[in-house]
Amino acid sequence: MVYLKWFLRIIIFILLLGFSVKNLEPVTLNYFLGYQWHEPLVVILLAFTILGMILGLLASMSTLFRLRRELQHLRRELKRMERPETSHEAASVEISHAAPVEVV
Repeated sequence: MVYLKWFLRIIIFILLLGFSVKNLEPVTLNYFLGYQWHEPLVVILLAFTILGMILGLLASMSTLFRLRRELQHLRRELKRMERPETSHEAASVEISHAAPVEVV
């Protein structure tokens, strides 16, 4: 299995290396207000891929933090439920189940 994983990594690396070597032609990216960016196509694609990954991670951070808070709350609740009863609670249960006393 380890060999298969490394084989696939090498194949993907070779394919990406071939893609980058074939796309070295300079490209002009035009922005607003006359700004331009002159770089090889592979650099522009890499930059926007990294930018997309960063934006995706930032977008998922709120969900990640919400789930972590919920998990922390549930763990605290589980610990509270697993904790043995205190002596005060046990005494009140014993008294409530005791037989009634008749007053004469």
